[in-house]
Amino acid sequence: MQFVTRVIALSRAVQLRRQLREVNKALESLSPPMRRQLAGIAIREFNAAAACEFPHLYGTPPEEKYRAWGAGTDIGIERLQSENLQVRLRGIALWLTVVYHETKDSPYSEQQDLHRQAMRAMRSLKESVPADQIKQWMNQEDAAAA
Repeated sequence: MQFVTRVIALSRAVQLRRQLREVNKALESLSPPMRRQLAGIAIREFNAAAACEFPHLYGTPPEEKYRAWGAGTDIGIERLQSENLQVRLRGIALWLTVVYHETKDSPYSEQQDLHRQAMRAMRSLKESVPADQIKQWMNQEDAAAA
């Protein structure tokens, strides 16, 4: 059974790595104002996912919650391929959110590597936003939660 689990984890890592290349290309092509906007969307997505019972299944339709992994990354990639810029930004934010939670506590090195790469992408977004603006967004989220 451990062998099967390992093969599943490896195949998932291969799929996510391929998707990560698309996400990184999209991130590189964004202008600084769009990166700041994406950072705001990503913060909202992360907060929404953190409030879920199973954050790694965030964005997955309820009828599909018993799959080996959620559909959030696939939905994010579909949105990434949209012609609409806002839909693309939401797709990137959703993908980063789901991958972060899916790979966060993985015992497999391939998944841990993906987690580090997702963290790098998020750090690059964070660095494109002034610190006072991030604090303001976080305060807005805290006020909305109260």
